[in-house]
Amino acid sequence: MEYDIIVIGAGHAGIEASLASARMRMKTLLITGNLETIAKPSCNPAIGGIGKGQIVREIDALGGQMALTTDKTKIQFRMLNTGKGRAVWSPRAQIDKIHYSTYMKKILFSTENLTLLKGMVHCFIINGETINGVILESGEKIYCKAVILCPGTFMNGIIHIGNVSFPAGRMGEFPSRGISKSLKELNFELGRLKTGTPPRISKSSVDFSKTRPQQGDTVSFPFSYRTQIIDRPQICCYLTMTTSETIKIIRDNLDRAPLYTGQIRSTGPRYCPSIEVKVVKFPERDTHHIFLEPETYDAEEIYVNGFATSIPVDVQEKSLKTIPGLENVMVTRYGYAIEYDFVPPYQLKPTLETKKIQGLFLAGQINGTSGYEEAAGQGIVAGINAVNLIKGKEPFILTRSESYIGVMIDDITTREITEPYRMFTSRAEYRLILRQDNADFRLMDYGFRYGLIDEKTFRTMENNRRLTEIFCKKLEETYIPGVEEKTSLADYLRRPDVSMTEILPLCSEIKDLPEHVKEEIEIEIKYSGYIKRELDLIQKTKKDDIIIPETLDFTKIQGISTEAKEKLIKYRPFTIRQAKMIDGISPSDISAIYIYLKKIRK
Repeated sequence: MEYDIIVIGAGHAGIEASLASARMRMKTLLITGNLETIAKPSCNPAIGGIGKGQIVREIDALGGQMALTTDKTKIQFRMLNTGKGRAVWSPRAQIDKIHYSTYMKKILFSTENLTLLKGMVHCFIINGETINGVILESGEKIYCKAVILCPGTFMNGIIHIGNVSFPAGRMGEFPSRGISKSLKELNFELGRLKTGTPPRISKSSVDFSKTRPQQGDTVSFPFSYRTQIIDRPQICCYLTMTTSETIKIIRDNLDRAPLYTGQIRSTGPRYCPSIEVKVVKFPERDTHHIFLEPETYDAEEIYVNGFATSIPVDVQEKSLKTIPGLENVMVTRYGYAIEYDFVPPYQLKPTLETKKIQGLFLAGQINGTSGYEEAAGQGIVAGINAVNLIKGKEPFILTRSESYIGVMIDDITTREITEPYRMFTSRAEYRLILRQDNADFRLMDYGFRYGLIDEKTFRTMENNRRLTEIFCKKLEETYIPGVEEKTSLADYLRRPDVSMTEILPLCSEIKDLPEHVKEEIEIEIKYSGYIKRELDLIQKTKKDDIIIPETLDFTKIQGISTEAKEKLIKYRPFTIRQAKMIDGISPSDISAIYIYLKKIRK
C-alpha cells in the first residue's frame, strides 16, 4: 500500500492532522490501535478554557474540526474571565464524551481521501534522512511521502495506581513500544513525562443537596464561526470541597503514594497537580475545590475534577467519602497516573517537522505538551505543513503576534520542556490582539488559502471584517448631535459605562449589522489605544523576524559565548526572535548574530 501522508494516532492531534491532509486532497491513512476510542477525551469532559478556548477558535478559523464538533456535542457552556478585560475572555464547554467521539468518528469515516486502519506501528522506513513509510507490528509495510506522529501517552506508557504499575497507553489499551525504539535508533533524544486523571463516580451515589450547583451561561455562544445555532439544552455541574478529614487520610498514606515513594520519577503538570501534591504543597489548607462534572447527558458517571490522583484504590475510596455529598460514593473508575515517552521539541522545526528526518512530523503530547486543544492546534499545523512539503510550497509558520498556536509552537521549540506545557493567556505578549472573538479575522485567510475553509464562509468573514473597519471609522467621524463640546460616537463609546446599546439609537445603520460585527466594533473602539500600542510594538520588533539560515554555522560567529553557541546549535532557531527566547542567549550574542547575518548577506 502507498499513501501521500500517514498519520499515526487518532487522538485530537491525529484527527486534525489527518483531516487537514485529506481536505487538501492528499491520499491519507490514519492508523490507530483502537477504532472504538477515536477522539476519546481521556481526561476531563471539556473543551476550551483559559488560553485553550482561543486555540480552539483558531483551529476553527484555519478550517479544523474541533470547534464544530464541540458545538454539536456540548452540554454546558461558560465564558471564563468575563470579570476581566476582553483580552483574557476564554470560552469553555463541557462535552458529551461519548457523543463527541462518535461524531468525530463519523466525520473521519465520511471524509474523502481519508482511510482509517486499525494497527500498531512498529518502526519507520527510512531512506537516508528521509522517511518513506512505516512497518506495522504485523510486518506489513506501508509507503508514503510524509508521516505525522501523534501517539499521545502511548509511547512506553506505564500506569500507576498505588504500588501497582503496568504497561498501558491509556487504561485498557496497549502501549506502543516500537516507536520509541525506532526513534532512539534514529538518534532522537527522548524524555519522560507524567500526567494523570481523577476517579469517576456513580451519579446515583452522590447527594447533590450537599453541593453547590454550577450552571452554565444563559447564552451558549458557539465555538465555531461556522455554527449557525446552538439548540442543545445545558446541564448543571456541581461544586463541593475537601475537608480536614480528607487531607488527613491522604497525608497519612503518602508512604503509599507513587509520587512520593520514588515509583514515579518523571515530571507532571504543575498547573494541574494531583490531590496528594496539593496536600503536600499547601499544608495550611484543608479545603480544595472539587467540581463534579457529568461526562454525558445520560451517563451514570461523574468526573471528579480537582481530585487527580495515583494513590491506592482503598485510599481513593476512603478519602472521597469524607467530601460533602460523596459520603456514600461508589467509584466506577479509579484515578491513575501515567508516565510516557516524549521527544524534547528542540528537535523540531517551527513547521513541526523533525530536524533529523525529512518528512517526519510530530504533534501533540509527544512534543511535551498537555491538553486536547494544544494537541489539536499542533495537529492542524503539522497536517498543513506535511502537504506543503510534498507539494514543494512555502512552510506554514504562525507567529506569536498572530495566534496562540504560534505562541505555543514558538515556546516549545525554543525553550526547554521541564514539565508538560499548557497554554495560558499570560504566555501571549500580544493577547489583546489575539482575542478569542477575532480569530476569524486573524487566521481565516490561511484556512481559505489552503482549501480548508469554503468560499461562502470566507466571503462572510471578509465582509464582516470590512464592515468592522468601515463603522469603526464612521463612529470616529460622527458626532453626538446637540452637544456643544464635540464628542464623537467613538469617544462616547470609550466611556466605561457606555456600551453599544447606547450607540445604536445614535447611529441607525449599526442596528442591522451582524452581532459579531457589533461586538468587534465595540472592542476595537474601546481598546483602540491599547491595541495601537501592541501593533506599534509588533512593528518595532519586526526585525526580530529575520530568518536564520538552516545551514548557518554558529561556531563561525565571533563575539558569542561558548554557552550561546552550544544552545544555538542545539535549538537551531528559525528567526532572531526565537534565538532571543532561548535561555542563556544574551543581548550581546544577538547583536553578534545580527552583524554576522548582515555581513554574509552583502
